[in-house]
Amino acid sequence: MLDIIKLTNKVALANTYFISNAESLIIIDPGSDTEQILKTIEQLDKKVCAILLTHTHYDHIMSVEAIRAAYPEVLVYVSPLEAKWLFTPELNLSGLARHDDMPDVIVQKADFGFNDHHLYTIGGMSFKVLPTPGHSIGGVSFLFDDFVVTGDALFKGSIGRTDLPTGNHSQLIVSIKAELLILPEDMPVLPGHGENTNIRDEKWYNPYLN
Repeated sequence: MLDIIKLTNKVALANTYFISNAESLIIIDPGSDTEQILKTIEQLDKKVCAILLTHTHYDHIMSVEAIRAAYPEVLVYVSPLEAKWLFTPELNLSGLARHDDMPDVIVQKADFGFNDHHLYTIGGMSFKVLPTPGHSIGGVSFLFDDFVVTGDALFKGSIGRTDLPTGNHSQLIVSIKAELLILPEDMPVLPGHGENTNIRDEKWYNPYLN
């Protein structure tokens, strides 16, 4: 059984997840609250093995470099389809005119690109990468034994917005139905924004999927 800590960041209320076993720690989507993220890592006092990114919009990657600076051994994993977005503000959206009130977010090159449907084991924790594009072209979800992290694909009672560059509503619906709604109905869903949910409730009650 893995331990899960959820932190909701101030910018865009994006969720960061800390997934750990007795010895190792994986961080998913480190958002804007860098000080609290680093404090949580320090309190857990476990080997920081990896940063997993569900996608590379700025609100999900803002603390990657701070974690790398504090823990040089950490490895960053991302979809190859969005690898260049990390260091291209216009693509990760931080460089758009509407975000002139914030600095450009620039993250150095990731260490690894995900292979869809591949089973990874990092720090003794295993997960499968599920391709769930539609919110963005390289969006993925992470299926662990007892839960799934869905990024900005599937939310409680909603889905990710599809009006951003590379967004595609039809593709997102297909992704969710093909990759997520086939999971066990009691599977907890940990989304990129908002409250946790489960497959059953989204399968039967999500208005965007019925």
